[in-house]
Amino acid sequence: MRHSLTLTIGPARFRIGSAWKEPIARLRALYAAYPQEEGVADFTVRLEPAGVGRRWWRPSVRIAGDHMLPDALPMALRHGLLAAEMGMNLQMALGWRRHLLIHASSVEKDGRALVMTGESGSGKSTLAALLGERGWRFMGDEFALIDLADGKVHPFPRLVSLKNASVAAMRVEVVDGARFGPLMRGTPKGDIAHLVPPAAATARMGEAAAPALLLFPRYGFARDIRPVGQGEAFMRLTQASTNYVALGEAGFETLHRFVTGVPALAVDYESGEEALELIDALWADLS
Repeated sequence: MRHSLTLTIGPARFRIGSAWKEPIARLRALYAAYPQEEGVADFTVRLEPAGVGRRWWRPSVRIAGDHMLPDALPMALRHGLLAAEMGMNLQMALGWRRHLLIHASSVEKDGRALVMTGESGSGKSTLAALLGERGWRFMGDEFALIDLADGKVHPFPRLVSLKNASVAAMRVEVVDGARFGPLMRGTPKGDIAHLVPPAAATARMGEAAAPALLLFPRYGFARDIRPVGQGEAFMRLTQASTNYVALGEAGFETLHRFVTGVPALAVDYESGEEALELIDALWADLS
């Protein structure tokens, strides 16, 4: 690849290469606070032309790397930053084995972690971003990395992927407009912009935290809080994990320890402020 960047996010190091300069330049700027030293990478991501001539004529990006989805559709070059982010997430989802991966967002306060998981549109990424601006340490919005030995949550604080209405909501919350990446319209998931996490997220991305609460948030429903039993939580988390099966016995033991040691609740809410109020109350009850 003509243009490349080596980037460390949490415990993982990526080497991202591109046939075009722009995606790498945007990554370098948005990840300026992250380690970018050359070295042996855990994964390689490549942004390649989708066909002969597609580097120049209607440029189209194919995501490649150590792990690939052969039937994945190419993306327009104007969405190159999104393609790079998707490529890194794909490598983690298909290749990471050092931790149990849960598709979840996580934040930390007072040495304890709050983990939130749910279907796309549940609001978990926006809630994590909001909490990260209000005194919590943002740990990640894509994966919660659960330690196979002690069960702690390890950070993976990549850029926050904000979709549609969440972009406007966070622009009101975040004073520093330079922390936002470009608004990419018309992606497969709608309008997307990336947000650089607060400085503490990057400075402390080597610090794990013990999980204290698991939430299954659901946006757009009347306020409600329901306990989630250990059996249900276990099954829902197996579905949210990208490497549970690959880890075998270690995955089972890690997930069993998690669900038996961490209270789980389903939370419905109609607005971000309502959700933050609920979370603050639930967190206070843990003390």
